[in-house]
Amino acid sequence: MEPKVWREMGLTDTEFDLIKQHLQREPNFLEVGLFSVMWSEHCSYKTSKPLLRNFPTTGPQVLQGPGENAGVVDIGDGFAAVFKIESHNHPSAVEPYEGAATGVGGMLRDIFTMGARPIAVLDALRFGPLEEKESRALVQGVAAGISGYGSAVGVPTVGGDVYFHPSYRGNPLVNAMAVGVLRQSDLVKAAAAIPGSTVMVAGSRTSRDGIHGATFASAELGEGSEEKVTAVQAGDPFMENLLMEACLEVIQKGLLAGIQDMGAAGLTSSSAEMASRGNTGIELNLDLVPCREEGMTPYEMMLSESQERMLLVPKPGKEAEVQEVFQRWGVETAVIGRVTADGRFRLLHQGEVVADIPVKALTDLVPIRQRRGAEPERFRALKTAGLSDYKLQQPAAEVLLRLLASPNIASKAWFYHQYDHGLGGDTVVGPGGDAAVVRVPGTQKGLALTTDCNSRYVYLDPFVGSALAVVEAAQNLVCVGARPLAITNCLNFGNPDRPEIFWELEQACAGIAAACKALDTPVTGGNVSLYNESGGASIYPTPMIGMLGLIDDVERVMPNTFQGPEQDIILIGEEEGSLAGSEYLAVMEQEEKGALPELDLAAVRQRLEFLLTEMAQGTVKAAHDVVEGGLAVALAEMVEGVGAVVSLEAENPLLALFGEGLGRIVVAVEHGHSSAFLERAAQQGVPARIIGRTGGLDLTIQAGETHCRVSICQCRAARQGTLPAYLDPWEERARL
Repeated sequence: MEPKVWREMGLTDTEFDLIKQHLQREPNFLEVGLFSVMWSEHCSYKTSKPLLRNFPTTGPQVLQGPGENAGVVDIGDGFAAVFKIESHNHPSAVEPYEGAATGVGGMLRDIFTMGARPIAVLDALRFGPLEEKESRALVQGVAAGISGYGSAVGVPTVGGDVYFHPSYRGNPLVNAMAVGVLRQSDLVKAAAAIPGSTVMVAGSRTSRDGIHGATFASAELGEGSEEKVTAVQAGDPFMENLLMEACLEVIQKGLLAGIQDMGAAGLTSSSAEMASRGNTGIELNLDLVPCREEGMTPYEMMLSESQERMLLVPKPGKEAEVQEVFQRWGVETAVIGRVTADGRFRLLHQGEVVADIPVKALTDLVPIRQRRGAEPERFRALKTAGLSDYKLQQPAAEVLLRLLASPNIASKAWFYHQYDHGLGGDTVVGPGGDAAVVRVPGTQKGLALTTDCNSRYVYLDPFVGSALAVVEAAQNLVCVGARPLAITNCLNFGNPDRPEIFWELEQACAGIAAACKALDTPVTGGNVSLYNESGGASIYPTPMIGMLGLIDDVERVMPNTFQGPEQDIILIGEEEGSLAGSEYLAVMEQEEKGALPELDLAAVRQRLEFLLTEMAQGTVKAAHDVVEGGLAVALAEMVEGVGAVVSLEAENPLLALFGEGLGRIVVAVEHGHSSAFLERAAQQGVPARIIGRTGGLDLTIQAGETHCRVSICQCRAARQGTLPAYLDPWEERARL
């Protein structure tokens, strides 16, 4: 076989030699294809796996950690929450609508494959500058894809986050997180453990779309990427809905021994992984696979990533009942094989054995790619860059309004107005707040959900920046009154073959692990997306954190805006922040540099625990964390219906108003309860002080000698005007 064959499929010469050792012969073309997708970075994590092992993955709340379709956590009273985040970056770059739509569809299948009914979707998105036409086209296509699929399936899109930065030019990030709930007794896993069991497919017929999608996701975008549209799947959300209902019914009736979504690598990964988890083998007759197109080869059938397909292993004797349920829902099924006891992955076609491979060779014996990281030269230079000389050069009110209008801080209502976030009737807090809150159907419990990552922080310091992503997610959940339970993550990085990129990945994983251990939020699963580069330039490292928390009573959800006059405004944490990696520095000075402040994770945990206790006692009336833009921006976001007068004892007004740094939260407390609140904070070692009072129709801040006054209407107009000005069709036509 010509070397270019396996190299074109993404395999190295060393890996090809190892395949020959596993088979004790040279593989045929089909077998090379099977190994190429199963050993791809997207499916095997052969670069990142050693780093992922350092994550904390267990705890009393964890019912299922990494290794299954999604993580599962205990939420009490016999219920469990199932959640996961994954990427669909490269498909969205070349075909934004279908790329985003099928990203949502794939995540939903991972949830209901576990036996859970999906109740929410969140989308974490990163794009190039809005000023560029190409970025705007990607934004509009991705938003339409998310909306079109989620709404048609009937699952609300309740949150997420959006950032814009030149590093994502040509390589947007589309990370989809889905969440579902189930009774713990209905949990089902993806294993084919009973030899002799029937193997069935259900759902859409197999076609030629999505072939080699896994290997496409494991390579850099470059010239010719737009020609790889065949690697992008096409979705059918209406079939997804029928498939979901049929799958949930057979699971709840106890008819299945195993079930697996056909996601990346399609029929290959689903069947091999089910056999591997069950320590069995599997034999498939490809003549029986329902196909939409004539003359499909075994290679095309096995590597197709056609959407809305499931692989099922019914319990012995339950095959007819399974088929009856799917037939009633109008979903096609077919028996295509059986579970074997010999540990082999065997494919038959037209009476011949066309592939015969040890299952474990495909799944467990993937060669780990050893990488050595190297600290990039820029790291020290940016970290030691001086920030002490910066002073406010413009009136504080002008700076505040400009920051509120910057794309990364401005309201993202343009996005979530595209989505239906009220589907199902259980959305308690939709997009736009610190975190979304969705009621657990039939109960008073609420799940609080968020996605977070400030990539600028991670670029400046991958360890601290990644830990900060976990901290910000935890703060967002606590600000709505939820106790953080666990995280899922999507690690979006450039080419790990470059030592400086692998160093970023190493440091980021270590930072996530440290923060999760300190905050008791174990990692239940996720996704690694590497080779996010376009035109030879890498994206900023983006370890996206999806976090889930629990609220015992949704009637006690905490608002993030001031609710009435004459309430004391209290700042938890330090009064002054840092300019390092700040939005102020990026917007006003067009610079990204500085050493991020040291992060005391134990102190952050103490502050969050204190606030949860106070919220449970009814002391706190509103809460909002201080993140991008600093304290002035946080206060401007809180004065939605009532203003505030604030006085800061600032040595440096710039740092007090616009400095950043996590571990800071603004809360509102009834005036008569503030003294006792501050006493309890002092007893717990939590820094807190009254900085103002609510009332009026303006936000007035006095920081030393610096005065800042803006009206509520000015704040609202600044925040709400930016994205529509770039993205609404009539504005687009006006620019042209």
